Amino acid sequence: MTLQQIYYMIVTAEVGSMNKAAEKLFISQPTLTSAIKELESELGITIFERTNRGVLLTDEGNDFLMSARQIYQQYELLKEKYGPQGSIKHKFSVSCQHYSFAVKAFVETVKQFDTLKYEFRIKECQTMEVIKDVGNSKSEIGILYMSDYNRKYIQRLMDENGLGFEPIITCDAYVYLYKDHPLAKEKSIRLNQLQDYPYLSFDQGDDGAFYLAEEILSENEYARQIKLNDRATALNLMIGLNGYMLCSGIISEELNGDDYVVIPYEADDDNPNSSMTIGYIYKRHSVLSPIAKTYVEELSDYFK
Repeated sequence: MTLQQIYYMIVTAEVGSMNKAAEKLFISQPTLTSAIKELESELGITIFERTNRGVLLTDEGNDFLMSARQIYQQYELLKEKYGPQGSIKHKFSVSCQHYSFAVKAFVETVKQFDTLKYEFRIKECQTMEVIKDVGNSKSEIGILYMSDYNRKYIQRLMDENGLGFEPIITCDAYVYLYKDHPLAKEKSIRLNQLQDYPYLSFDQGDDGAFYLAEEILSENEYARQIKLNDRATALNLMIGLNGYMLCSGIISEELNGDDYVVIPYEADDDNPNSSMTIGYIYKRHSVLSPIAKTYVEELSDYFK
């Protein structure tokens, strides 16, 4: 049974004649007759009773027509919503760790598409949620980082969720501070210089928190530590408490303002530096949409 056969049957029932129905459908009468007979044979019922004055619906045919109309109406609604002239909005969603550059690339991507035709979503969240969102197809792209410390753990989670990782940039650790912080004028900062100030990090929950941390060098021990959930709070604590974060050194002044600075982290024998590879995760064996490709391009251009 096909939608075409159902449509032929509906039109024939409306006009009450094979000839008139064939004319309305712009097909030959033998073609229409053959389609109706095939439908009746498949269903095991007689839909129309042929008479000299046309065709009449049988009781079985009338019952089938009621259900067939409902099916075809749903098909018409789907065409209206998803067809070339449809009203449905194409969707693009990004889940990311708390990165201003991810938001900046998102802004530049949205500017290139008609928001009347596309529905956009960006979600800053915990690392595990980034992975699950992409794994469950809630987001097409996820932005996170991997390092030597967390690589095996993150890779295992990605394998479990059928995800791939595409690196975009690799960078060393930087200290992220408010411009009036006592250490803001230093050319580089060692860990022991930071012991009097609170280390700020994004809360990752209790399960695998060390490996899911968004901050590089999360394996180090910090005397003073404050967990938080959003970038705005982090910026406020940098001002109010002289807090600091360890990051990639890539920040968006356009979004965060120019009141914050990044200073290279200086390694020592007990506290070595480390590099973080930032990239995007995606569903394996899938093709990125044009919007997703544009987003990745904007990320790459921003890093340049």
